[in-house]
Amino acid sequence: MDGERQGWLRCLLAGAVFVVCMIGTTLPTPLYPLYQEKFGFSELTVTVVYAVYAFGVIAVLLLAGNASDTIGRRPTLLWGLGFSAASAVCFLSADGVGWLYGGRLLSGVSVGLFTGAATVYVLELAPRGGGSRATFVATAANMGGLGCGPLLAGLLAEYAPEPLVLPFAVHLGLVLLSAAVLLRLPETVRERRPMTAVRSQLPALPAQVRKVFVPAAIASFVGFALFGVFTSVSPAFLARYLHVDNHAVSGLIVALAFFASVAGQLAVGRVGVERSLSLGCAVLFVGLAFLGGALYTDLLVFVVLAAAIGGAGQGLAFRAALSSVAAAAPADRRAAVISALFVVAYAGISIPVIGVGLLADPMGLEGAGLVFIACMLALVAAAATYLLRQRPTPVKSR
Repeated sequence: MDGERQGWLRCLLAGAVFVVCMIGTTLPTPLYPLYQEKFGFSELTVTVVYAVYAFGVIAVLLLAGNASDTIGRRPTLLWGLGFSAASAVCFLSADGVGWLYGGRLLSGVSVGLFTGAATVYVLELAPRGGGSRATFVATAANMGGLGCGPLLAGLLAEYAPEPLVLPFAVHLGLVLLSAAVLLRLPETVRERRPMTAVRSQLPALPAQVRKVFVPAAIASFVGFALFGVFTSVSPAFLARYLHVDNHAVSGLIVALAFFASVAGQLAVGRVGVERSLSLGCAVLFVGLAFLGGALYTDLLVFVVLAAAIGGAGQGLAFRAALSSVAAAAPADRRAAVISALFVVAYAGISIPVIGVGLLADPMGLEGAGLVFIACMLALVAAAATYLLRQRPTPVKSR
């Protein structure tokens, strides 16, 4: 096998490991109604269980953001797989809601370790000159893995026995297989240091970045909030109001949002970063409007359109936000600035989701969802207005 083919094989194998880790993040999504039925908890508990994951991600980004640069890519990813396996064990052992909290927190720690390290690892393993294709592999692995989680769990829950056991047993097996694959891949960090050298990496926002950062952060927050609410409460909404009791269908609808995000991110290369951020805000606005229409009319077609259009808008906006912020940041502060953007984005997964849960009891799930959508529409409209008033310097896509 020549060097280029071997490089692409390694790149794809690393991407497959990335997929497996991200699957674990969204695997419980179509199963929440079953957990509600088994343990008898409220919508607020569902949203908090979901949001705990984001707290794990943010904690790792702040406390160990430079882990893979310090101890190496493979050790960091092996730790990430270990936390992913521990998360699966929590769900397999669940006899109360406490296990669900633990499983989600461990899943967040896993993703916090994995996201940056795996992205860089995929790029470093690719042959020279293959950066663009390798970026696609990393993007598709990240969002595609998130989409595969609810799809896999929904299919197994609907058509196989033990719906609260088999999905996590399958994922645990995939994690062990991924660890074996990872051990056969080469390390790409030449000068590694011990774990004690890992330092916390506080977010930073230099003055020259703030003008670009504000709309990018708002768009990222809204896009991730849409994903958070969609993945945490849409299965319950589909079952309760639209009478969609097929777990495979609800899993497929959630997966559609993540697959649409992959398509949106890929479109940035053709549209350009500068236009993609404003276009992403506009598409997000339309997706949120369709979600509001779904809540108001109880029509399944609006839910599907919200998933597809909202997901595409999130992909457009977030990749453009990441590229524009990275380009504006000074080289020696770039990692800290990007960490700040991710912290804002993952705050979008947690804070609005918990807000919907708090409002669900007094207002009902539909009323709480409409309040959320109104707030997110105002935010994304503010970001779009801000962008239209600026005259930014063109930024090349990454």
